[in-house]
Amino acid sequence: MELRFLHIYPDLMNLYGSWGNLAILRRHLEDMGNTVTVEVLHPGDAIDFSNADFVFVGAGTERNQKVAIEDLVRFGKELRSAVDDGVAMLFCGTAMQMLGQSITDAAGTYYMGLRVGAFSSQQGKKRFVGDVYGHTDLYEEPVVGFMNSCTLVSGIVTPLVTKLSLGYGNEKEQGPEGFRKNNVFASELTGPLLVKNPPLLRYLISAIYNRRGEELPEELPIYRMEEEAYTTACRELLARLEAE
Repeated sequence: MELRFLHIYPDLMNLYGSWGNLAILRRHLEDMGNTVTVEVLHPGDAIDFSNADFVFVGAGTERNQKVAIEDLVRFGKELRSAVDDGVAMLFCGTAMQMLGQSITDAAGTYYMGLRVGAFSSQQGKKRFVGDVYGHTDLYEEPVVGFMNSCTLVSGIVTPLVTKLSLGYGNEKEQGPEGFRKNNVFASELTGPLLVKNPPLLRYLISAIYNRRGEELPEELPIYRMEEEAYTTACRELLARLEAE
């Protein structure tokens, strides 16, 4: 397939190496014989969501997040149409909050969100930091990552991680984390989420193929180092839980 990716605001939203999510997805798809074109978009650019196969927004500081949302909100209607059309999307870190109804910062300033989901985000001065181990309804394997957030996200009824055994979720410790709608996957877990979680990467690849009406190959690319790192992280976090 010839696939079109949109990488939105990489100069603003590239905290904790979250760009690695797009890089690893592109690598896997190209190793499967596909051609991937990445369109890099900056504030002020026109954004054409038509014919997009994947939309990616990485993590940014709370300050950069506000610059990003005030520009991206111009395209809220078009983005919501793409969501309804089943376009695969990944919003990481503070970008996840942009998908909701609103963001209120620690000073009480209100910012309108993209309104893909019916949730709201309240930022504060306290940060929630720590490892995360949980499960999703999408597949059987665990989800692992690291949380570093100063935001409580309320009103999410379709979380990405439905159950946490370790770490902070959207509203509380060991609560559900992230957001999911159609083929939109969002999480406040920092860094290269897809690199850390090969099962989520494979699920996202499946979503892209299914939307295009293409049959997924029986065998997907497997990279030993990624799988070993994931297995090690799962084992160590599970051992910590069992020791508590």
